[in-house]
Amino acid sequence: MQVMDNRAEIRDFLATRRAKVSPEQAGVPLFGGRRRVPGLRREEVALLAGVSVDYYTRLEKGHLQGASETVLDAIGDALRLNDAERDHLHNLARAARSTPRTPRRRPQQQVRPSLIRLLDSMVGAAAFIRNARLDILAVNNLGRAVFAPVFRTPVRPANMARFNFLDPAARQFYPDWDTAADTSVALLRTAAGRDPLDKALTDLIGELATRSDAFRTRWGHHDVRAHRTGVKHFNHPEVGLLDIEYDSLDLPGTDLTLTAYSAEPESPAAEKLALLASWHATDHGPAGDGAAERAAARRRQDDPATSGAKGAAES
Repeated sequence: MQVMDNRAEIRDFLATRRAKVSPEQAGVPLFGGRRRVPGLRREEVALLAGVSVDYYTRLEKGHLQGASETVLDAIGDALRLNDAERDHLHNLARAARSTPRTPRRRPQQQVRPSLIRLLDSMVGAAAFIRNARLDILAVNNLGRAVFAPVFRTPVRPANMARFNFLDPAARQFYPDWDTAADTSVALLRTAAGRDPLDKALTDLIGELATRSDAFRTRWGHHDVRAHRTGVKHFNHPEVGLLDIEYDSLDLPGTDLTLTAYSAEPESPAAEKLALLASWHATDHGPAGDGAAERAAARRRQDDPATSGAKGAAES
């Protein structure tokens, strides 16, 4: 896949946002007659943003390089953009102003040893560090245990988007697979707007668009997202349904993000995390290399009925 076409990205993003806003939502008076477009017309966006129709039409055709911050904010207000969408619009404008360059393959960012120690110290939380392409670059033991299905393939670094769209196990792991898939695509779209010349990112997007109809359809929606905090739902192969809260923090000076998953003390989810932590306390290296089998063996050892039967057989 080649570098993103900035003008096409701008055109499609603004057109899809415009289609999502009804005249009623925008407070635009209706004068009757059949509307030929979903959402707002270009002239209605121009009116709401305080610019001429010709100027807004030029912007929507991809010519954002001359737009001021004030104009971009006015368009954001007219289209009722959320914070993530506003940031994306500004990122697209910055890319339009830059001199066109060829895609570049950025060196893989290394996770500092101090961050590895931080991950390992988070014994009560499942935590990992990822890059903008959703590659998992570092993970603690409980993180490996919670996300064991993601690590079962030998390809490293494990990638959340590849897992979601190319591994059939994802639809079992995520009870609400559609939401997980939407989130992955929105995060990749956000990253592409921020750095359209990242060759590894465009290669990943091209691979997923070629191999997955579900990805390709979602990519065409041009949705973006800020992934900061919330609740994730998993159907874990060892402990069943697992509902845990997550918090994500961008690491300054990098394109890396630390995400930690935790549970309310004494809740069912906290008990399940504690079980996973105890079963996988000695696991090291990539998860999935027999981790589930080792955990099952530990459960059998901890089961009184099994232990008693084993003792009787040996006596």
